[in-house]
Amino acid sequence: MSWTDERVEYLKKLWTDGLSASQIAGELGQGITRNAVIGKVHRLGLAGREKTAAAFSHAAPRPRVKHTPRAPVQRTATFSVGNTALAVTAETLPVMAPRPVEEVVVPMSERVTLMELRESMCRWPLGDPTTSEFRFCGSKTPGTGAYCAHHSRIAYQPPQDRRRERERERRAAAAR
Repeated sequence: MSWTDERVEYLKKLWTDGLSASQIAGELGQGITRNAVIGKVHRLGLAGREKTAAAFSHAAPRPRVKHTPRAPVQRTATFSVGNTALAVTAETLPVMAPRPVEEVVVPMSERVTLMELRESMCRWPLGDPTTSEFRFCGSKTPGTGAYCAHHSRIAYQPPQDRRRERERERRAAAAR
């Protein structure tokens, strides 16, 4: 495939007429691909053709809708027995904020870098990983597991405890 002067002139004419690169490749034929047309157009500096008014009309930006944040709610359905049928009523409960996690002061002598971390050390990350001050807890782990006793309580919560906590929160919200 070679770009003769006639083909280049024909390419320029088709490009200014508004044909796409695929359409031009089809017109030129003889093994010229869409990518070959795009490359030649860029080498010739023809890439900046003007868009017609019709091209701008369908691409007009939509006005942005301002969203106002709302407090999260938890919806539960309750069933009440009537004379002839069950009626469903929606009860809205506010979602409780997560309980704060208590911070434990890990002595500087126990904090370790990734290179100092060993199998029996706590792998709880401390700080921002992108800074040079980033360390791991490094406290001794009680046998199996990746974390010390304190960080294990944060990372792993037994399902019964989670259920009890949710039930306690639900009762507190219903009492309000």
